[in-house]
Amino acid sequence: MTVRLHWFLPTGGDGRTLVDRHAYGPDTTGKISGVRAPDLDYLVQIAKAAERLGFEAVLTPTGTWCEDAWLTTVALAQHTERLKFLVAFRPGLLSPTLAAQMASTYQRLTGGRLLLNVVTGGDSAEQRRFGDRLDHDRRYARTDEFLSVVRGVWGGGPYDFHGEHYQVDGAVTALPPDPVPQLFFGGSSPAAGPVAARHADVYLTWGEPPALVKEKIDWIRGLAERQERTVRFGIRLHTISRDSAAEAWATANRLLDDLDADTVAAAQAALGRSESVGQQRMLALHGGSRDKLEIHPNLWAGVGLVRGGAGTALVGSHAEVADRIEEYHALGMEHFVLSGYPHLEEAYWFGEGVIPELAARGLLAGGRAADARVPLAAASGR
Repeated sequence: MTVRLHWFLPTGGDGRTLVDRHAYGPDTTGKISGVRAPDLDYLVQIAKAAERLGFEAVLTPTGTWCEDAWLTTVALAQHTERLKFLVAFRPGLLSPTLAAQMASTYQRLTGGRLLLNVVTGGDSAEQRRFGDRLDHDRRYARTDEFLSVVRGVWGGGPYDFHGEHYQVDGAVTALPPDPVPQLFFGGSSPAAGPVAARHADVYLTWGEPPALVKEKIDWIRGLAERQERTVRFGIRLHTISRDSAAEAWATANRLLDDLDADTVAAAQAALGRSESVGQQRMLALHGGSRDKLEIHPNLWAGVGLVRGGAGTALVGSHAEVADRIEEYHALGMEHFVLSGYPHLEEAYWFGEGVIPELAARGLLAGGRAADARVPLAAASGR
Protein backbone atom coordinates (compact mmCIF):
# COMPACT_ATOMS: atom_id res chain seq x y z
CA MET A 1 0.00 0.00 0.00
CA THR A 2 1.49 3.31 -1.11
CA VAL A 3 0.57 6.85 -0.11
CA ARG A 4 -1.90 8.52 -2.47
CA LEU A 5 -1.93 12.32 -2.31
CA HIS A 6 -4.79 14.69 -3.06
CA TRP A 7 -5.13 18.48 -2.81
CA PHE A 8 -8.10 20.82 -2.23
CA LEU A 9 -9.92 23.36 -4.41
CA PRO A 10 -11.03 26.42 -2.37
CA THR A 11 -14.26 27.09 -4.25
CA GLY A 12 -15.50 29.25 -1.38
CA GLY A 13 -12.54 31.64 -1.64
CA ASP A 14 -8.90 31.55 -0.63
CA GLY A 15 -6.38 33.81 1.08
CA ARG A 16 -3.32 34.25 3.28
CA THR A 17 -5.26 33.96 6.51
CA LEU A 18 -7.54 31.31 7.99
CA VAL A 19 -10.37 32.59 5.86
CA ASP A 20 -13.74 31.76 7.32
CA ARG A 21 -15.77 29.81 4.82
CA HIS A 22 -18.32 32.63 4.64
CA ALA A 23 -15.71 35.38 4.33
CA TYR A 24 -15.90 35.73 0.57
CA GLY A 25 -19.08 37.43 -0.51
CA PRO A 26 -20.74 40.75 -1.32
CA ASP A 27 -21.03 41.74 2.33
CA THR A 28 -17.38 41.16 3.17
CA THR A 29 -15.41 41.95 0.02
CA GLY A 30 -12.85 44.57 0.97
CA LYS A 31 -13.28 43.95 4.70
CA ILE A 32 -10.84 41.04 4.85
CA SER A 33 -7.47 41.63 3.27
CA GLY A 34 -5.96 39.14 0.88
CA VAL A 35 -9.16 37.25 0.07
CA ARG A 36 -9.04 35.66 -3.39
CA ALA A 37 -12.21 35.09 -5.33
CA PRO A 38 -12.82 31.49 -6.45
CA ASP A 39 -12.95 32.46 -10.11
CA LEU A 40 -12.08 30.03 -12.87
CA ASP A 41 -8.68 31.56 -13.63
CA TYR A 42 -7.49 31.13 -10.04
CA LEU A 43 -8.90 27.63 -9.65
CA VAL A 44 -7.22 26.62 -12.91
CA GLN A 45 -3.89 27.73 -11.44
CA ILE A 46 -4.41 25.49 -8.42
CA ALA A 47 -5.60 22.53 -10.49
CA LYS A 48 -2.64 22.79 -12.86
CA ALA A 49 -0.22 23.11 -9.95
CA ALA A 50 -1.71 20.02 -8.28
CA GLU A 51 -1.42 18.04 -11.48
CA ARG A 52 2.14 19.15 -12.13
CA LEU A 53 3.27 18.43 -8.57
CA GLY A 54 1.98 14.88 -8.64
CA PHE A 55 -1.29 15.00 -6.68
CA GLU A 56 -3.74 12.38 -7.91
CA ALA A 57 -6.94 14.35 -7.35
CA VAL A 58 -8.41 17.51 -5.85
CA LEU A 59 -11.29 17.56 -3.38
CA THR A 60 -14.02 20.06 -4.22
CA PRO A 61 -16.40 20.90 -1.33
CA THR A 62 -20.17 21.17 -1.30
CA GLY A 63 -22.51 23.58 0.47
CA THR A 64 -24.24 26.92 0.22
CA TRP A 65 -20.94 28.75 0.89
CA CYS A 66 -19.07 27.56 -2.22
CA GLU A 67 -19.46 27.06 -5.95
CA ASP A 68 -21.20 23.94 -7.25
CA ALA A 69 -18.66 21.11 -7.33
CA TRP A 70 -19.99 19.27 -10.39
CA LEU A 71 -20.04 22.28 -12.68
CA THR A 72 -16.74 23.73 -11.43
CA THR A 73 -14.76 20.54 -11.85
CA VAL A 74 -16.11 19.73 -15.30
CA ALA A 75 -14.86 23.17 -16.34
CA LEU A 76 -11.46 22.52 -14.74
CA ALA A 77 -11.20 19.15 -16.47
CA GLN A 78 -10.93 21.02 -19.75
CA HIS A 79 -7.73 22.69 -18.47
CA THR A 80 -6.02 19.56 -17.09
CA GLU A 81 -5.04 16.19 -18.51
CA ARG A 82 -4.64 13.60 -15.73
CA LEU A 83 -5.92 15.22 -12.56
CA LYS A 84 -8.93 13.54 -10.98
CA PHE A 85 -11.71 15.38 -9.19
CA LEU A 86 -13.06 14.26 -5.82
CA VAL A 87 -16.50 15.82 -6.09
CA ALA A 88 -18.37 16.27 -2.82
CA PHE A 89 -22.15 16.00 -3.04
CA ARG A 90 -25.12 15.55 -0.72
CA PRO A 91 -27.44 12.57 -1.14
CA GLY A 92 -31.07 13.53 -0.81
CA LEU A 93 -30.77 16.77 -2.75
CA LEU A 94 -31.14 15.02 -6.10
CA SER A 95 -32.50 11.75 -7.41
CA PRO A 96 -30.14 8.77 -7.00
CA THR A 97 -30.89 7.71 -10.57
CA LEU A 98 -29.97 11.20 -11.78
CA ALA A 99 -26.78 11.13 -9.68
CA ALA A 100 -25.83 7.79 -11.27
CA GLN A 101 -26.46 9.29 -14.71
CA MET A 102 -24.45 12.44 -13.92
CA ALA A 103 -21.50 10.35 -12.74
CA SER A 104 -21.66 8.18 -15.87
CA THR A 105 -21.69 11.22 -18.14
CA TYR A 106 -18.87 12.82 -16.15
CA GLN A 107 -16.67 9.75 -16.63
CA ARG A 108 -17.16 9.81 -20.39
CA LEU A 109 -16.58 13.56 -20.69
CA THR A 110 -13.38 13.47 -18.62
CA GLY A 111 -11.92 10.11 -19.52
CA GLY A 112 -12.66 8.52 -16.15
CA ARG A 113 -11.43 11.27 -13.79
CA LEU A 114 -14.30 11.33 -11.28
CA LEU A 115 -14.17 10.32 -7.61
CA LEU A 116 -17.17 10.95 -5.35
CA ASN A 117 -17.17 12.25 -1.78
CA VAL A 118 -20.50 11.49 -0.10
CA VAL A 119 -21.48 14.21 2.40
CA THR A 120 -24.59 13.27 4.35
CA GLY A 121 -24.67 16.62 6.17
CA GLY A 122 -24.21 17.44 9.85
CA ASP A 123 -25.93 20.83 9.99
CA SER A 124 -29.72 20.83 9.88
CA ALA A 125 -29.84 24.59 9.33
CA GLU A 126 -27.86 24.27 6.10
CA GLN A 127 -29.84 21.21 5.02
CA ARG A 128 -33.04 23.24 5.40
CA ARG A 129 -31.65 25.79 2.94
CA PHE A 130 -31.93 23.01 0.38
CA GLY A 131 -35.41 22.05 1.56
CA ASP A 132 -34.21 18.98 3.50
CA ARG A 133 -35.87 18.59 6.90
CA LEU A 134 -34.72 15.12 7.94
CA ASP A 135 -32.87 14.77 11.23
CA HIS A 136 -29.28 13.52 11.53
CA ASP A 137 -29.86 9.78 11.80
CA ARG A 138 -32.59 9.68 9.16
CA ARG A 139 -30.25 11.45 6.75
CA TYR A 140 -27.81 8.57 7.12
CA ALA A 141 -30.63 6.06 6.59
CA ARG A 142 -31.54 7.91 3.40
CA THR A 143 -27.88 7.94 2.30
CA ASP A 144 -27.83 4.16 2.74
CA GLU A 145 -30.76 3.78 0.36
CA PHE A 146 -29.42 6.41 -2.03
CA LEU A 147 -26.10 4.62 -2.47
CA SER A 148 -27.87 1.28 -2.91
CA VAL A 149 -29.79 2.77 -5.83
CA VAL A 150 -26.72 4.43 -7.34
CA ARG A 151 -24.71 1.23 -7.26
CA GLY A 152 -27.71 -0.71 -8.58
CA VAL A 153 -28.11 1.63 -11.54
CA TRP A 154 -24.38 1.39 -12.29
CA GLY A 155 -24.84 -2.37 -12.55
CA GLY A 156 -26.10 -1.94 -16.10
CA GLY A 157 -29.56 -3.44 -16.05
CA PRO A 158 -32.95 -2.08 -15.00
CA TYR A 159 -32.89 -1.73 -11.23
CA ASP A 160 -35.83 -1.76 -8.82
CA PHE A 161 -35.68 -0.49 -5.25
CA HIS A 162 -38.45 0.09 -2.72
CA GLY A 163 -37.38 1.58 0.59
CA GLU A 164 -38.56 4.18 3.06
CA HIS A 165 -36.94 7.10 1.23
CA TYR A 166 -36.69 5.92 -2.39
CA GLN A 167 -38.85 3.86 -4.68
CA VAL A 168 -37.51 3.37 -8.20
CA ASP A 169 -38.64 0.99 -10.94
CA GLY A 170 -36.45 -0.04 -13.84
CA ALA A 171 -33.79 2.59 -13.10
CA VAL A 172 -31.04 2.73 -15.74
CA THR A 173 -28.42 5.04 -17.17
CA ALA A 174 -27.57 5.09 -20.88
CA LEU A 175 -24.14 3.55 -20.30
CA PRO A 176 -22.62 2.48 -16.97
CA PRO A 177 -19.61 4.54 -15.89
CA ASP A 178 -16.21 3.22 -16.89
CA PRO A 179 -14.52 3.06 -14.48
CA VAL A 180 -17.08 3.09 -11.69
CA PRO A 181 -16.19 6.09 -9.49
CA GLN A 182 -14.72 5.30 -6.09
CA LEU A 183 -16.94 6.42 -3.21
CA PHE A 184 -15.27 8.35 -0.37
CA PHE A 185 -17.42 8.56 2.74
CA GLY A 186 -17.00 10.11 6.19
CA GLY A 187 -18.95 10.08 9.42
CA SER A 188 -18.15 9.50 13.09
CA SER A 189 -21.59 8.80 14.50
CA PRO A 190 -23.13 5.36 15.23
CA ALA A 191 -25.53 6.03 12.35
CA ALA A 192 -22.68 6.65 9.90
CA GLY A 193 -20.51 3.60 10.55
CA PRO A 194 -22.76 0.88 9.10
CA VAL A 195 -23.41 2.99 5.98
CA ALA A 196 -19.68 3.37 5.42
CA ALA A 197 -19.17 -0.36 5.91
CA ARG A 198 -21.81 -1.21 3.30
CA HIS A 199 -20.95 1.32 0.61
CA ALA A 200 -17.62 3.16 1.00
CA ASP A 201 -14.55 2.34 -1.03
CA VAL A 202 -12.57 4.80 1.10
CA TYR A 203 -13.55 5.87 4.61
CA LEU A 204 -12.37 9.45 5.10
CA THR A 205 -11.74 10.96 8.53
CA TRP A 206 -10.57 14.34 9.74
CA GLY A 207 -7.10 14.62 11.25
CA GLU A 208 -7.21 13.50 14.86
CA PRO A 209 -4.18 12.23 16.81
CA PRO A 210 -3.03 8.78 15.63
CA ALA A 211 -4.47 6.90 18.61
CA LEU A 212 -7.96 8.25 17.91
CA VAL A 213 -7.57 7.63 14.18
CA LYS A 214 -6.65 4.01 14.89
CA GLU A 215 -9.85 3.60 16.91
CA LYS A 216 -11.86 4.76 13.90
CA ILE A 217 -10.00 2.46 11.53
CA ASP A 218 -10.62 -0.52 13.80
CA TRP A 219 -14.29 0.43 14.14
CA ILE A 220 -14.99 0.73 10.40
CA ARG A 221 -12.82 -2.26 9.50
CA GLY A 222 -14.76 -4.43 11.94
CA LEU A 223 -18.11 -3.28 10.57
CA ALA A 224 -16.96 -3.88 7.00
CA GLU A 225 -15.74 -7.39 7.79
CA ARG A 226 -19.25 -8.25 8.99
CA GLN A 227 -20.46 -7.13 5.56
CA GLU A 228 -17.73 -9.26 3.93
CA ARG A 229 -16.24 -6.09 2.48
CA THR A 230 -12.85 -4.38 2.55
CA VAL A 231 -12.69 -0.61 3.05
CA ARG A 232 -9.61 1.53 2.47
CA PHE A 233 -8.88 4.61 4.57
CA GLY A 234 -8.06 8.26 4.04
CA ILE A 235 -7.43 11.33 6.18
CA ARG A 236 -8.18 15.01 5.64
CA LEU A 237 -5.51 17.45 6.88
CA HIS A 238 -4.08 20.91 6.28
CA THR A 239 -0.33 21.34 5.90
CA ILE A 240 2.24 24.01 6.75
CA SER A 241 5.55 22.60 5.54
CA ARG A 242 8.73 24.67 5.30
CA ASP A 243 12.48 24.23 4.89
CA SER A 244 12.82 24.39 8.68
CA ALA A 245 10.49 23.70 11.59
CA ALA A 246 11.00 27.27 12.85
CA GLU A 247 9.71 28.71 9.57
CA ALA A 248 6.67 26.42 9.62
CA TRP A 249 5.69 27.29 13.18
CA ALA A 250 6.24 30.99 12.49
CA THR A 251 3.69 30.69 9.69
CA ALA A 252 1.23 28.87 11.97
CA ASN A 253 1.66 31.54 14.65
CA ARG A 254 1.09 34.29 12.08
CA LEU A 255 -2.19 32.65 11.05
CA LEU A 256 -3.19 32.54 14.70
CA ASP A 257 -2.18 36.16 15.32
CA ASP A 258 -4.63 37.24 12.60
CA LEU A 259 -7.57 35.93 14.66
CA ASP A 260 -9.07 38.17 17.31
CA ALA A 261 -10.94 36.81 20.32
CA ASP A 262 -14.37 37.85 19.02
CA THR A 263 -13.82 36.04 15.70
CA VAL A 264 -12.81 32.84 17.48
CA ALA A 265 -15.71 33.05 19.94
CA ALA A 266 -18.26 33.59 17.16
CA ALA A 267 -16.86 30.69 15.12
CA GLN A 268 -16.82 28.35 18.12
CA ALA A 269 -20.41 29.23 18.98
CA ALA A 270 -21.56 28.50 15.44
CA LEU A 271 -19.59 25.27 15.16
CA GLY A 272 -20.79 24.14 18.57
CA ARG A 273 -24.35 23.99 17.23
CA SER A 274 -23.39 21.40 14.61
CA GLU A 275 -25.02 17.97 14.85
CA SER A 276 -21.91 16.40 13.30
CA VAL A 277 -20.16 14.03 15.69
CA GLY A 278 -16.97 14.53 13.68
CA GLN A 279 -17.25 18.30 14.15
CA GLN A 280 -17.70 17.90 17.90
CA ARG A 281 -14.59 15.70 17.98
CA MET A 282 -12.68 18.44 16.17
CA LEU A 283 -13.83 21.04 18.71
CA ALA A 284 -12.83 18.80 21.61
CA LEU A 285 -9.23 18.78 20.40
CA HIS A 286 -8.71 22.41 21.47
CA GLY A 287 -11.81 23.39 23.48
CA GLY A 288 -11.80 26.84 21.88
CA SER A 289 -8.52 27.72 23.60
CA ARG A 290 -5.30 28.91 21.97
CA ASP A 291 -3.28 27.03 24.59
CA LYS A 292 -1.67 23.68 23.77
CA LEU A 293 -2.75 23.59 20.15
CA GLU A 294 -0.02 21.10 19.24
CA ILE A 295 -2.10 18.04 20.19
CA HIS A 296 0.43 15.50 18.86
CA PRO A 297 3.93 16.12 17.50
CA ASN A 298 3.52 18.37 14.44
CA LEU A 299 -0.30 18.13 14.60
CA TRP A 300 -1.76 21.61 15.17
CA ALA A 301 -5.43 22.25 15.99
CA GLY A 302 -5.31 26.00 15.34
CA VAL A 303 -7.23 25.82 12.06
CA GLY A 304 -10.27 24.47 13.87
CA LEU A 305 -10.59 27.60 15.98
CA VAL A 306 -12.43 29.25 13.08
CA ARG A 307 -12.89 26.65 10.35
CA GLY A 308 -15.55 23.98 10.27
CA GLY A 309 -14.74 20.48 9.08
CA ALA A 310 -11.07 19.57 8.91
CA GLY A 311 -9.49 21.58 11.73
CA THR A 312 -5.95 20.27 12.10
CA ALA A 313 -2.72 20.86 10.20
CA LEU A 314 0.61 19.06 9.90
CA VAL A 315 3.20 21.71 10.82
CA GLY A 316 6.96 21.34 10.60
CA SER A 317 9.91 20.84 8.35
CA HIS A 318 9.40 18.79 5.20
CA ALA A 319 10.97 15.78 6.90
CA GLU A 320 8.78 16.17 10.01
CA VAL A 321 5.60 16.41 7.93
CA ALA A 322 6.71 13.32 6.03
CA ASP A 323 7.28 11.60 9.41
CA ARG A 324 3.68 12.24 10.44
CA ILE A 325 2.33 11.03 7.10
CA GLU A 326 4.41 7.90 7.49
CA GLU A 327 2.99 7.45 11.01
CA TYR A 328 -0.61 7.65 9.76
CA HIS A 329 0.26 5.43 6.81
CA ALA A 330 1.54 2.76 9.21
CA LEU A 331 -1.92 2.72 10.83
CA GLY A 332 -3.53 1.93 7.48
CA MET A 333 -4.07 5.36 5.93
CA GLU A 334 -3.69 5.27 2.15
CA HIS A 335 -5.31 8.49 0.92
CA PHE A 336 -4.16 11.89 2.21
CA VAL A 337 -6.44 14.80 1.25
CA LEU A 338 -4.45 17.95 1.99
CA SER A 339 -4.82 21.72 1.84
CA GLY A 340 -3.22 24.94 3.06
CA TYR A 341 -3.57 28.72 3.07
CA PRO A 342 -3.20 29.96 0.39
CA HIS A 343 -3.81 26.79 -1.58
CA LEU A 344 -1.65 27.69 -4.56
CA GLU A 345 1.50 28.47 -2.60
CA GLU A 346 1.05 25.67 -0.06
CA ALA A 347 0.67 23.14 -2.89
CA TYR A 348 4.18 24.08 -4.02
CA TRP A 349 5.65 24.06 -0.52
CA PHE A 350 4.33 20.53 -0.01
CA GLY A 351 4.97 19.34 -3.55
CA GLU A 352 8.57 20.51 -3.70
CA GLY A 353 9.38 19.76 -0.06
CA VAL A 354 7.43 16.78 1.27
CA ILE A 355 6.75 14.77 -1.89
CA PRO A 356 10.50 14.18 -2.53
CA GLU A 357 10.82 13.05 1.11
CA LEU A 358 7.99 10.56 0.69
CA ALA A 359 9.43 9.34 -2.60
CA ALA A 360 12.86 8.79 -1.03
CA ARG A 361 11.22 6.64 1.65
CA GLY A 362 9.54 4.47 -0.99
CA LEU A 363 6.02 5.54 0.04
CA LEU A 364 4.88 6.80 -3.37
CA ALA A 365 3.94 4.71 -6.36
CA GLY A 366 7.04 4.26 -8.51
CA GLY A 367 9.21 5.87 -5.82
CA ARG A 368 9.59 9.04 -7.89
CA ALA A 369 9.07 12.64 -6.83
CA ALA A 370 6.63 14.80 -8.74
CA ASP A 371 7.63 16.74 -11.83
CA ALA A 372 7.78 20.04 -9.97
CA ARG A 373 9.98 22.11 -12.20
CA VAL A 374 8.39 25.51 -11.49
CA PRO A 375 10.33 27.13 -8.60
CA LEU A 376 8.32 28.17 -5.58
CA ALA A 377 9.27 31.82 -5.93
CA ALA A 378 7.71 31.95 -9.38
CA ALA A 379 4.49 30.40 -8.13
CA SER A 380 4.07 32.37 -4.95
CA GLY A 381 5.60 35.76 -5.76
CA ARG A 382 7.82 35.49 -2.67
